[in-house]
Amino acid sequence: MKELGGLANLRSSTVSDRYIFANDEGRFFAGQHDLLSRIDSNELSDREFAFLQERFFLKNSQLEKHASLFARARRKTGVEGMEYLILVPTLRCNLACSYCQVSRANENAEGYDWDAATLEHVTDLIRQFSARSLKIEFQGGEPTLRPDLIRAILDAGSHIPDMTAVICTNLQRLDEEILGIFNKENVQISTSLDGSLATHQSQRTKDMGLTSEFEKNLNLLLDRYGSEKISALPTVDPTNLPVAEELIEAFVARGFRSIYLRPINFQGFARKQHPDSVDHTEAWRAYYEKFIYHLIERNWANQSEVVEETYFSQILSRIFRPGQDRHVDLRNPNPIGVDYVVVDFDGKVYPTDEARMLTRSGIIDLSIGDIETGWDTPERQTLHDVSTNEHDPVCQKCVYQPYCGRDIVDDISRYGRIDVPRDETYFCQRHLAIFDLAFSLIYSKDESVQYSLRHWLGLSGAEITLGETL
Repeated sequence: MKELGGLANLRSSTVSDRYIFANDEGRFFAGQHDLLSRIDSNELSDREFAFLQERFFLKNSQLEKHASLFARARRKTGVEGMEYLILVPTLRCNLACSYCQVSRANENAEGYDWDAATLEHVTDLIRQFSARSLKIEFQGGEPTLRPDLIRAILDAGSHIPDMTAVICTNLQRLDEEILGIFNKENVQISTSLDGSLATHQSQRTKDMGLTSEFEKNLNLLLDRYGSEKISALPTVDPTNLPVAEELIEAFVARGFRSIYLRPINFQGFARKQHPDSVDHTEAWRAYYEKFIYHLIERNWANQSEVVEETYFSQILSRIFRPGQDRHVDLRNPNPIGVDYVVVDFDGKVYPTDEARMLTRSGIIDLSIGDIETGWDTPERQTLHDVSTNEHDPVCQKCVYQPYCGRDIVDDISRYGRIDVPRDETYFCQRHLAIFDLAFSLIYSKDESVQYSLRHWLGLSGAEITLGETL
């Protein structure tokens, strides 16, 4: 009788007409539907036994068991110190988008910018930063309303060898002072582009003059810097979905090759003005799948300009590349207040931008400290201790657990609690659908599908089989 040690953590799921099996290390294959029962009864064929042994699903030696522990550890998020700061120098904004997530303040409102003390505490934090790398993201409101505060932060971090800054802006204001900041080599620009200009105006600017100003400023920056320095993200209303082809062409025509599809988030003003955003699972799943397939068809027909959906590429990386866990939705465990925090306009510190939004909406105070006294607090530890899917009974049975993450803030936003059965949550249902789609494509025999997958994984030109079958 052959020894089948190490297979107790093998799980399966039906994807299209295939049965996908994976273990805690994230190793996977497709096999027969009765494989697990035949493992339990020790009825594997010699070929099946050899397949599992050669691919390290069997751990009989001490070395194989240690290798398994190492592989499982690589799947877990490991962070040591601060790497990423989201800074909100002002909550004021010069637009009033209906799906705004942050409960912004009017452009001329008072008391919604960093005061002198808060600025000093933030710059002190950055001046004392001793690691080699730091990423700073300026959020708002509209941060370009306070270019002086942006410059102060950039100056404070001038001693950091690898410091990058991302300025998130609606591009409604662009003058020489702001261009002087954008000219810096370590500054990136992030903006919103909701597809065609008609869609962008309908959802954002509400005014032809403001739309024209946005278009002029975006074109100016693209001409000046190229698309490598600029990213643009659409926000999609699941109750009024744009034509996929039109959305893609709006980005490709401007030189963008990555599109990060974002449904309206159930946060901030969007909670009131788009209440359906609390759960749009079915509509979004159908649209997202159609969008991915349209990209595949387009990439096959236009191989000189391969386009990706950013989140789907991150999902693929999570499947194939252990340790690729920089996206906070897909980390497990998902450390709270360790490698990144958000500093709001009033100096309060939050674990995520979404936590800041919930607090600003008056739903629940999820602040974990403040910039003056720090955030090593009981509140931070409480959130940190439950920010994992490792011990969840539903997740433990899920074939996708090694690739997935945990977002307790999203659960609090939608349900007011974190103990809703995982498979009933929006987060889980959304990610189950995306992982199902990913594995159906991984095992597709269509060369056009494999072409896009290889490019999205950075394997262009490689002759490689992405998914094995037992």
